[in-house]
Formats: sequence, C-alpha cells, structure tokens
Amino acid sequence: METTLDITGMDCSDCAVTLEKGVGALQGVQGVQVDFALGKMHLKYQPEAVTLDQIVTTIRKIGYDVAETRPGPQPFPEQRGVQALAHFFLADRRARLALIAALAFIAGAGLSLLPGAAPLSRVAYLLTVLIGGLYPARAGWAALRSGRGLDMNVLMSLAVIGALAIDEWAEAAAVIALFALGEALEAFTLARARAGIRALMALSPAEAVRLEDGYERRVPADQLQPGDRIRIAPGERLPADGIVLAGHSAVDQSPITGESLPVEVGPGAALYAGCINGRGSLEVRVTKRASESTLARIIALVEEAQSQRGRAQQFVDRFARIYTPAVVAGAALLALIPPALFRGDPAAWLYRALVLLVIACPCALVISTPVSIVAAIARAARLGILIKGGASLEAAASLNAVAFDKTGTLTRGQPHVVHTVVFDRDGGALTEENLLALAAALEQPSEHPLAQALLHEARHRGLALPPVNEFTALPGRGARARLNGRVYHIGHRDLFARRFALSAEMQAQVEAHERHGESVLLVGDESGPLGLIAIADAPRPESAAAIQALHRLGLTRTILLTGDNATTAAAIAQAVGIDEVRADLMPEDKVRAIEALVARHGAVGMVGDGINDAPALARATVGIAMGVAGTDVALETADIALMRDDLRQVATTIALSRATQQVIRQNLAFSLIVKALFVALALAGAATLWMAVFADMGASLLVTFNGMRLLRHPGQVGG
Repeated sequence: METTLDITGMDCSDCAVTLEKGVGALQGVQGVQVDFALGKMHLKYQPEAVTLDQIVTTIRKIGYDVAETRPGPQPFPEQRGVQALAHFFLADRRARLALIAALAFIAGAGLSLLPGAAPLSRVAYLLTVLIGGLYPARAGWAALRSGRGLDMNVLMSLAVIGALAIDEWAEAAAVIALFALGEALEAFTLARARAGIRALMALSPAEAVRLEDGYERRVPADQLQPGDRIRIAPGERLPADGIVLAGHSAVDQSPITGESLPVEVGPGAALYAGCINGRGSLEVRVTKRASESTLARIIALVEEAQSQRGRAQQFVDRFARIYTPAVVAGAALLALIPPALFRGDPAAWLYRALVLLVIACPCALVISTPVSIVAAIARAARLGILIKGGASLEAAASLNAVAFDKTGTLTRGQPHVVHTVVFDRDGGALTEENLLALAAALEQPSEHPLAQALLHEARHRGLALPPVNEFTALPGRGARARLNGRVYHIGHRDLFARRFALSAEMQAQVEAHERHGESVLLVGDESGPLGLIAIADAPRPESAAAIQALHRLGLTRTILLTGDNATTAAAIAQAVGIDEVRADLMPEDKVRAIEALVARHGAVGMVGDGINDAPALARATVGIAMGVAGTDVALETADIALMRDDLRQVATTIALSRATQQVIRQNLAFSLIVKALFVALALAGAATLWMAVFADMGASLLVTFNGMRLLRHPGQVGG
C-alpha cells in the first residue's frame, strides 16, 4: 500500500533523513521518502506487517507530528500577519510548548532580579529546559539511534547539557528558549512557503453536481468518471477536465494558464479542473477522472520538482557534510587542548566549545536554497509556468540565447490560404479552384499544418477532392502522389528546383510572396509546376514584445529555427525582432543547429510545441514547451512548460529564475558570513551561548523570509 502523510515540525533536511531512517527501519515498510521542502512523507508499506497507526506513533516518537489532511481549501494560507502567527502558535503543539518555555524563561529572568529568589529562578530555568527541550532531545536521540549522527537537535542538546554542567542555568535556559522559539517561527515561515504550492490543491472542489436520468445529484468529485455529465453553476470551480456540451459562459482559466482575462466558451470548448465558471450555467462531459486532470498533473509535477536539486543545493549539502563534523571536532579540541597547554580555567574553555557547538548547526545554510526553490516554483505555477525542479530553474537563469520554432510558436499556428496563382502553362485549362482541389487532394493524408490549411480552404469552398494513390511524404520538402494515373508533386521551391528549371517569372512570383512572410507551396506534375498557393500564418500579437523583453534581459542572441524557406523566415524574424535565422531545416538539422548554438553561446534555450520539436528541446540547455495545457506528452518531456500560448512567459521564466539565483546567492553569502563571524568570536571568547543561538536562528529566519519574497515576484519584465 502507498500513502502520503503531511509531517509537521521539520525545519531542515537533517530532519528528513532522520525520519527516513527511523521509519524505514520498521518491519513492513518497503520504502519511505521524506520531502522536507513540502513537509510530506511518501510511504510504501505492507498493511499486514505494519499499520499506519504504528508508523504515525514512530514518527511522533522521533519528535515530529502528522497533520490531518483535509480536502478542499485550508484556512491557514488565507490568513496574514499577526492573525496567521497567532493561529499557528495555538494550533501547533510544538509551537505552544516553545511559547510556554519562553514565558518560563522570562519568569526565571525576572525572579533572578529579586533578592532571595534564586532557587525559584532556577526552577523556572529548569522548566524552560524541560519544556522547550522536549522535542529537540527526542529528535536528537532518534538521530543518534538511526546512525544519522550530529544533527542540530543533538548539537543543541549537548550545548544545553554542557551549560548546565558548568552551572550556567540562565544560559542553558536562554539557549533552549531561543532555539524552541526560533524553530517554531521557522516552521511557521516554511509553512507559509509550502502553502504556495499546497494552495494549488485547494483549486479543485471536493464535490460535483452529476446529471443522472434528468436529475441533479451532488457527489464527491473523485467519483466522477469519463463520460459523466456534470452541471457547473455560475461562480463554481470545475471539478474535472471536460468538454462543454451546452451553455455559454466566460471562464477564468488563470489557475491553470495564469491568464488573467476570462475566456468565452461554448459547446465543444475544452475546460480544465480548477477553472472558475463565470456568469452562465454549463453542462460539461467529463473527459478525465479528477485524479488524472491537468490540475492533478500540475500538482504532481510541481511536487516532484522539489527533489530535482540544482548545483547550488548540491554544493550546500556537500559543504554541510564537511562543515558540521569539522566544527564539532574543533569544539572538542578547544575544550581539551587549551586547558592542558595553558593551565586556563577548564570551564571557560568548555563554554567557548559549547558556543562552537551551537555554531556548528548548518540550519541557515541548509535551508537557504530549498525554501527559495519552493517559493519560486510555487510562484511560477500560479503564473501558468511549470518548472521541473531546481536544476531547470538554475539552467534557465544562465541562458545566453534562445531559439524559437516558427509555426505555432512565433506565429499563431493557424495557417490559411491567402493566394492561389495558376501558371500559364496549359492554355488556361486549369483554374484556381482546380489547383486548390488538386493541392488539397495531394495533402489529404498529411498532418502538416500547411496541409491542414489547404484542406480547410478546400472544405470552406465546397470543393470535391479526388482520391489519390501512392502517397509519399518527403520530410521537410513536400509530398507526391498519383492521381488519375499521373504523378503530382506539392512542396517548397527546392523540391521543384531539383527537377525543373523554374522560369524567371515563376521565381519572381514565389519570392514576392515569401518577402511578405508567406509560405509558398508549388503544385506540379512530371512536366513542371502548374501553379502556387501562398499560405500565411500571422505572428502572434505578443511575439515582438516577447523578443524585446528577452533583449532587455541581456540575452546575446535570439534565433529562429524553421523548416520554411529563408525569405519567409527572414520576413517573420524581421517582423518580431529576432536576431538570426536558420531556415530550410529538417528535424535532425534543428538538433545540429542547437548543438552549434550551445557551442557558440553556452547555455541555449529552445522554445517549441514540445511534441514536434522534442529532439531539439531535449538537446537544448533548457527545453521550453508552450501552450501545453492538457498535453500530457509536452508536460512530461519539457524542462519548463508554459500552460498558455503567450511567448512573454519565456522572459518571465528567465527573470524569475535569475531572481531566484540572486536570492540563493544572498542567502548563502549571509549564512556563511554569520558562521565565519561567530566562529571567530567563539574562539576569541567574545560570544555567548544565547548570542550564538540568536544568530543561528535569526539567520535561518532571515534566509527563509528572503526566499519567500519570490512568492510575490511580479512576473513581468520591465521596460
């Protein structure tokens, strides 16, 4: 059996490792993976060998807790400021104990100022240590038993025991009170960051109105099956993906695509779970179960993204594995060697060693990267951008150049016939409609966008299409087929130029259309070209602004990669402001072009539809698929997926990635400076235990708050 538990009380990756080892040691547990960033434990176990209650009991013995998972929206993410903090301290048991410990410490400090109240003061300090130290001591003991070794709970517990041993009761109480409060505040801020992703889960309603034999019945959304008919009232969220059967409305698709403007929908329109219905009532046929909806896939991919570590996070993990044992060893040497060599006060040197133990906790350092990644990925998801983990986020920040496919990426992807020209070859026997019908007949078996444009125009004109035989696709060039016993060809100029000498007039007509950004298909038989059909696919209205935004970000080059001819490609590139054009490319040529661009520019992104461009996207430093809402293949294959057809999201992605890298660098630098400063102060005897704890927990909170700023990233590239 597999299940997922929400874990509370985790505030660093060491906690996750301790939990994995502790729970993984239970007989019957086949696999356990703890996601510190999201506060989740993924379990695989045998119910006949171990029960879920036994697993939960083990988790609590280790020092953490299991939160009840409730469907639907949670109140916590909606609260702000003091209200949210007060709710957290009342609702979380560990936070309540931290608050009680802090109050006990304040009482002890107050009593210490009164004459003759020293014994009472010590009692208050002892209560502080016992109450505030309950969770750290339990978690530290579990870490030692699991073989994890010296995590922050072990180090803090040792520091408190050492302070009590040298009769520093006030210091011991101050350390544990500050540590417990700091842990509670850190848990609160991490919960706020996690809420950015968990809020996605609240977008889909728990119930739906299903139509059964003319009656409406309210059922749990997870009971919906493909083919069910459901009613969506005005203002309601969609419980599952579906197709509109009846009704008209304006639907807010921002939860999926990030698009702020409602989209008008009617019969035949595709809708996604989590979208909000507008003013009209809709009857919808369910196409996917709630657990398989586009929203569910987004949530799953965002959660999986947390385990994809970038280089910065890998560096931090390696550094922490070396730093903590090294500082602990230094603390032991500081406690033993100076008293033996210099005959100093052993208690004074032990105190300095205890300060070093506190500084050995790599909390701020370890938390600095994942909290920033979580916040950035959550913010991107709300903008309609899926980023597949820290590695993809980091790579996007380093892009120096971006290459684009043309059809459906820079252009609308809706090519249509604009001109039909018959060459004066057979004495006027061939009409424009004959030529169009012939071209459409030749392209009937093809799925190419230009072929679909021909077929659409022929159907629009009501033309009858004769059957063809022996159809052969010529990738990147065109097609040929047999019709009424004759072989006909359709394709780009190069296809015909290899077989026939095109007249100067034909060349001039072809080039005139290409200069206007139109794709020209020549149609001919074994004797030569019979005519041409010009097809236009207008650039997207936001393409020029999107390219300008990339240039403002400082990218050295934007490139158009297309199978279209050089003249048409150059016209499109000039219209949108692209720097470089590589035309007449076969699919394998695009891969080679990306390889050449990577060799010249370093990090290169490729933007396409995620399906036809899959090889080029895979070869690029970052593959970006756009307009992939509801497209499972593109969601799986791309490094970054844009949920709507808006090229401006490419610049938004890069800007957010760069902002994230900047925050991570700030966090790492700040954490390392604080550690270095307090190591020096500890060695000099100028730091106290409470100062070290305050600095350590303060640094952890500051890097967490700094990372959470990414949740408010504007998602726009300024001019």
